[in-house]
Amino acid sequence: MKLNCVVVDDSSIQRMIIAKLVNNHPNLHLVGDFSNAIEAKSCMSVHSVDLIFLDIEMPVISGFDFLDGLKNKPQIIFITSKAEYALKAFDYDATDYLQKPIAVDRFSASVKRAMDLHLLKQDTKEEEGEHIFIKSNLKKLKIYTSKIKWIEAFGDYVRVVTEDDSNLVLSTMKSFENDLSKKKFVRVHKSYIINIDKVERFNSKFAEIGTTKIPLSRNKKEDLIKALSVV
Repeated sequence: MKLNCVVVDDSSIQRMIIAKLVNNHPNLHLVGDFSNAIEAKSCMSVHSVDLIFLDIEMPVISGFDFLDGLKNKPQIIFITSKAEYALKAFDYDATDYLQKPIAVDRFSASVKRAMDLHLLKQDTKEEEGEHIFIKSNLKKLKIYTSKIKWIEAFGDYVRVVTEDDSNLVLSTMKSFENDLSKKKFVRVHKSYIINIDKVERFNSKFAEIGTTKIPLSRNKKEDLIKALSVV
């Protein structure tokens, strides 16, 4: 995984040095380097940016003023020659604060901090997603409902098919129907519950999820149409 980065520094020499450090790092991708905040902001309006290497003392718009004008702030690593800005920098929730001239090992440590924080935030987002627990092969599994494609009756078991795999669970369709959001999951057949977000097309007989055709009961077709019209 690589973090998309921009470098903002009015010094062409310092900008070239930082850009080279970014390009040489295996976990960073340089989206662009800019001499002023206006150009950087324009770039960020069309490109996804995870991390900014930001000088503080710049003409017209300082690094702090630049951040004040951003609605969605990525991670910030401040780069400056003056230690006196350190306290204010961390008021901006900076990931790190590097003083010029920048040592390669100190730069690498700063990037590692940014990577760790990025991964932590990604894990937190996933943890906050809706999920259920199922018991399969004597193991308790956490399944994020957004990844469920469909649920299928399978004899005395229920098969839960997700984007990643499928698992057999000793349970009933009724139990799953009660546990899942009725806004996102619809019982379209006595043997099938589907995630309507995964439906690519349907007709009077089938709902298609990928290459799989899920049969529709005659009296359940209207439930699917109503659910899809709300999404």
